[in-house]
Amino acid sequence: MPLENGSTTPVSPSTKLNHRFSIAPMMDWTTSDYRVFARTLTKNTLLYTEMVTTGALLQGNHPERFLRYDECEHPIALQLGGSDAPALGKCAKMAEQAGFDEVNLNVGCPSDRVQNSLIGACLMAYPDKVKDAMRTMQDACSIPVTIKHRIGLDEQEEYSVVRDFVGDMATTGVTTFIVHARNAILQGLSPKENREVPPLKYHYVHQLKKDFPDLEIILNGGIKTLAECQEQLAHVDGVMVGREAYHNPWILNQVDEVLFGGQSLVHDRYAALEAYVPYVERKLEEGERLMHLTRHILGIFQGEAGGKQFRRYLSENGHKADAKVNVLLEAIELVKNHQRKG
Repeated sequence: MPLENGSTTPVSPSTKLNHRFSIAPMMDWTTSDYRVFARTLTKNTLLYTEMVTTGALLQGNHPERFLRYDECEHPIALQLGGSDAPALGKCAKMAEQAGFDEVNLNVGCPSDRVQNSLIGACLMAYPDKVKDAMRTMQDACSIPVTIKHRIGLDEQEEYSVVRDFVGDMATTGVTTFIVHARNAILQGLSPKENREVPPLKYHYVHQLKKDFPDLEIILNGGIKTLAECQEQLAHVDGVMVGREAYHNPWILNQVDEVLFGGQSLVHDRYAALEAYVPYVERKLEEGERLMHLTRHILGIFQGEAGGKQFRRYLSENGHKADAKVNVLLEAIELVKNHQRKG
């Protein structure tokens, strides 16, 4: 299957991934374009695709588009949405054949749309179905199969809910659990409210690691700084960050140094953007619109002088059908000029 760089040979996936820091799968946000930009800032972070449903891969038109990525995106995991074990097994095999380093099952999304298809957080109420899926996915591929889930549903407040769920799933051989430390309220709250209203219970996730020391426990939910990541890493094996990594991508620049003991890839925001420009030029030549490429980088100057001008210029000019890379270069120059005057 052709990948973004034109190769038809899948990359051999790694057998052991480092989950110390990862970026959460986010619909419409963690696209390949965003992930390529993230790679200008961090090489060690584990990246996740948007959730891809089994129906999109097995029944949709041109399913290969959901499996395309750029080679620089490794390590990269494909997140699946679905509940039918045979279908999930087929999709897990497709993930391996496409060269993904991991395949993950979404048991955390609370939206009504996915609930109606028995996808996401509602599956926590059907543990036997999830176990069947986990076993089938592992049998179908040799790459790691992981699960992302909540700590409970609706009014379930007891720690025993998530403890028993994890213990049950572990019997299938799955060893990596990404735990969003909130309940999922299946009726009455929007997906956005489900990320904010149910209280965070980090201590539940910490206790999971104590109760299951041999499992890899990754904490997700509400983390916004690397200092908070370091604090959580005293209790769990890894941290997954979501919207903060999108709205304020510059925090990724310190991940390799602070959390992995390596060196930062770039020392200023301009260098990250400079590294992204060749990709933008290539995708424009392939027919992609500039706004689809630049919408993911609007937050790179968050909190910096000239940041508002950068966002405004790209927003006002990037959507034009004939917009080329010069629009991005001009936006960058606006920031430079603003900072020189400041």
